[in-house]
Amino acid sequence: MDEVIEKQLTSGLTPGLILSIIGGYFLLLIGIAYWTGRKANNQDFFTANRDSPWYLVAFGMIGTSLSGVTFISVPGMVGAVYLSAGVDQATNMEFSYMQMVLGYLAGYAVIALVLLPLYYRLQLTSIYSYLEDRFGVASYKTGAGFFLLSRIIGASFRLYLVAMVLYLFVFEPWGVPFWMVSFFTIVLIWIYTFKGGIKTIVWTDTLQTLFMLIAVTMTVVELTDALGLSMGGMWSSIQSEGLGQIFFFEGGWSDSNNFFKQFFAGMFIAIVMTGLDQDMMQKNLTCRNIGEAQKNMFSFSIVLVFVNFFFLMLGALLAMYAFRNGIDYERADSLYPTIALEHLPWEVGVVFIIGLVAAAYSSADSALTALTTSFCVDFLGFKTNKNEKEASAIDQTADVLDTPLTARSRMQDQSNERTRYWVHIGFSVVLFLVIIAFWMINDDSVVVLLFKFAGYTYGPLLGLYTFGLFTSRKVTDLLVPIICLVAPVLTYVITSNSEALLWGYKFGFELLLVNGLLTFIGLWGISKSKEA
Repeated sequence: MDEVIEKQLTSGLTPGLILSIIGGYFLLLIGIAYWTGRKANNQDFFTANRDSPWYLVAFGMIGTSLSGVTFISVPGMVGAVYLSAGVDQATNMEFSYMQMVLGYLAGYAVIALVLLPLYYRLQLTSIYSYLEDRFGVASYKTGAGFFLLSRIIGASFRLYLVAMVLYLFVFEPWGVPFWMVSFFTIVLIWIYTFKGGIKTIVWTDTLQTLFMLIAVTMTVVELTDALGLSMGGMWSSIQSEGLGQIFFFEGGWSDSNNFFKQFFAGMFIAIVMTGLDQDMMQKNLTCRNIGEAQKNMFSFSIVLVFVNFFFLMLGALLAMYAFRNGIDYERADSLYPTIALEHLPWEVGVVFIIGLVAAAYSSADSALTALTTSFCVDFLGFKTNKNEKEASAIDQTADVLDTPLTARSRMQDQSNERTRYWVHIGFSVVLFLVIIAFWMINDDSVVVLLFKFAGYTYGPLLGLYTFGLFTSRKVTDLLVPIICLVAPVLTYVITSNSEALLWGYKFGFELLLVNGLLTFIGLWGISKSKEA
């Protein structure tokens, strides 16, 4: 760590400077939170009164989709083998991730044309309310429960990454313990989301996406200059270094980069991790109507393709810079922070830190709000008005009359708001404890396994919604939780032994499809036709 501090000081990037920049950044977020949350109520917290401009939602969703994990990992994956093995192009990932991004496009089209019309037609606040209408209470609670588990693990891991970077490069030299860094990381999110909720996040995510893209752009410009490249000749230089291949067909099904494996995995990952995820859909449901929500989804998905390609360009430049300058690093995820904080001018290090914090927080802040929303609506039974504007007009009329019913309603709203505050605090504590657990484990393989475990929880959601949307059969509702618990276990057994069972085939992201298929088959087994 002394060596890291020395490199920071020689570049002008000191822990004090980093902390000052981050402090100013969060003051800006808190200012936005105050502006958006001054008169906020539960409807604003949960749905932003369905009055958000679609273009703001679309831009903010870019940052949420990428997250802090993508901000670090996607650039690092481009040249991982290139650096460790030099010429081993058979296993170099290069730009293969773009195949999955193209799959995202197909998945987002399904969301825009199938799922969003369903959610708007039913006027949902929690998207899992659909499961109650279609199957029953047990199915509804099961779907919401899987979401809570997924988001707690996923959001905690993203915040763990940013807390770890801040701890290593800012607070450890000052003797501040990791638990305190994590605590204040959570507290800052709570401060700027507790009042306005999703109404605030629509605006803060827009700002955070902007900062994240500024960080990447500034790093690309600096690296291009350092490598003596021109912007026009950058792509040809990347290809000449053996880092630019996008489509992989020649390796067959045994190749982890195979186009069809990556494309269909990307498609279904987009459907479940956006379309069946309360966190992502809560933003879409703040748009004024289905038309604007669909414009948001289509424009967001197209822009996301170019943004991901830009991230991969950054990764290739980082790999080339590290190779030419003999820079060693422990793993691919440390490539970007190592070069940005220790080798490039201090201005790049500053925007990297802000970009990393913005990327992590744009995902985690909405996750905290979505967790609170889901628990309040799905488990505590909060009733939200399906037509907020109409409900507001009724409330204003009732206020003039000042009836006993109005007084009781007002007291119930106040009680719900207090409950929502405590739920918000409760999930903040849960996220903090899980972050500390990740830190105590301190084993990358275990942490990655836990993060991968969160992916298993989306399979049952895929099976539930597919069965509900594409069949008319009735299920035995009380057996649904059992099916949704058994399916991930069977998926783990199958994918862990696939090489022996399936002639050497090794599963990657497509285990989600296996999980969803097993759930669908199980639901069929406990169902009967509508006429029966």
